[in-house]
Amino acid sequence: MSTDLTTAVPRKRRRRRYSQLTSGDKRALGFMTGIPTVIHVAFVTVPALLTIFLSFTKWDGLHGISSVRFVGFRNYWEIFTVFEDTLSAAIFNNVILLVFLFFGPTLFGILLAYLLDKNIRGTRVYQSIYYFPVVLSLAVVGIIWKSVIFSPGQGLLNTVLGRTKAGHQIDWLGDSHKVFSFHIPFLDNAIGPSKNFLVILAAIAWRHAGYIMVLYLAGLKSFDPSLREAAMIDGANEWKTFRRVVFPTLKPINVIVVVITIIEALRTYDIIAALRAPLGMELISLEVTKNLLGEGGGNVGRGSAYGVVLLVLCIGFIIWYLVNNFREEQT
Repeated sequence: MSTDLTTAVPRKRRRRRYSQLTSGDKRALGFMTGIPTVIHVAFVTVPALLTIFLSFTKWDGLHGISSVRFVGFRNYWEIFTVFEDTLSAAIFNNVILLVFLFFGPTLFGILLAYLLDKNIRGTRVYQSIYYFPVVLSLAVVGIIWKSVIFSPGQGLLNTVLGRTKAGHQIDWLGDSHKVFSFHIPFLDNAIGPSKNFLVILAAIAWRHAGYIMVLYLAGLKSFDPSLREAAMIDGANEWKTFRRVVFPTLKPINVIVVVITIIEALRTYDIIAALRAPLGMELISLEVTKNLLGEGGGNVGRGSAYGVVLLVLCIGFIIWYLVNNFREEQT
């Protein structure tokens, strides 16, 4: 009696994949990832997409959605032609803020982190003092500096300078005169930083320096001390050791600090808004709200166009950071 070989050979059974997660764990994981994703999509992704859509429309924001009118690239054309003086002044102030953050509070934060890494007496107290402004929002920082430091009548700065008497008070936030200015051929008005804008940089630096200090202090705590000792044995002094050995090993933190500083300079709004946006403090972020909330109805389309310009600038540096990070992981 012949037997069928095909039936004699047992079929391969598919291996069942066993998971260490129970059904309860999977539900908990779904909630933990799903709820933040829904919140992010609802409050970040959807508004960003709506902003891009509204930048191609004209709408005063007061009437219904039916009054929205599609105008194409007209808002962008107006920003870069009709309002080019306003945009140029805002971009110039953002660049001034960016340069200041890099060469001011960022370098000062690195210095603080380097000194505190030496475990000097009272290190924890100093860390708490310098990190305290980071806990506060920029709006609160603006209110503190406006009422405590820059107040013409009873501010600390005028008190120290002896200018609290009537007639001799200095209005630090109200002086919109240019410190220096220069003309650009295609612009009608001269651009340059105002005095009150340079004054408010001190309040921004107060918060930014503590943030940079914490980032670099964390990096220095994880640094291998044997590398520093080897450099010292080779005859390198403290400055050369930091510049050629310590600082290059902190490249991941350096990249993060660069991206954070650039985005911080571009999106600065809270602290200026807390000061009620005095004249001379033009920024791209302020132009967004000025157009959205105009008197008698704003121009939502133009304000959205300013927002898209700001979004593109921020995303460019974020993409640069991600590409840099992925290259390091591949190597």
